[in-house]
Amino acid sequence: MILGIGTDLANIDRISGTLERFGDRFRNRVFTEVEQAKAERRRDTVGTYAKRWAAKEACSKALGTGLRMGISWKDMAVSNLRTGQPVMEVTGWAAERLKAMTPAGHEAIIHVTLTDDHPWAQAFVVIEARPLADGAPDTGARVDS
Repeated sequence: MILGIGTDLANIDRISGTLERFGDRFRNRVFTEVEQAKAERRRDTVGTYAKRWAAKEACSKALGTGLRMGISWKDMAVSNLRTGQPVMEVTGWAAERLKAMTPAGHEAIIHVTLTDDHPWAQAFVVIEARPLADGAPDTGARVDS
């Protein structure tokens, strides 16, 4: 079953201006060290930051909170599988919220997709509750950390 859906559209030029204006202060407030390292290795550094910004906004919407109620930007982080597929990991208050919204006998799976076409970066997040296999312990939400 679907627990939440979120989307966001970020303007890459706006993120570029914010990076120029606030630099490390912005990077360190919003992005984890892993996210920063990934972006700084990419040819399109700003586009990479913009997609991750959009993913965090979309995730907060899918959690049903937006960026309020105690969620920190760094409570949501995008990494990539070896295949390149983006993966959303939640910690802190975002993980607590995810666990609270996951029905007993289910695990929560966060699906994320990212795209960009200058000047836009876009993200979609879908949170799915998947039934646990029979006999598996009920641990609530699956939270990657």
